[in-house]
Amino acid sequence: MGISFWQIAIVVVLVVLLFGRGKISSLMGDVAKGIKSFKKGMSDDTSTNNNEDNSKSDGSDSENK
Repeated sequence: MGISFWQIAIVVVLVVLLFGRGKISSLMGDVAKGIKSFKKGMSDDTSTNNNEDNSKSDGSDSENK
């Protein structure tokens, strides 16, 4: 008993009727903004960690000398 094309089509039609096209498109825009900010936060976090690791390794080298 799998999901057929017609069942998916009926669900999509019901969602569009309940929420309207404008609400769905604004919701998708909000989701896209959230994904972009998440990716930006992850890249900022990794660059911050790399800078901290480099500064720690620089400090440890001077202590070992």
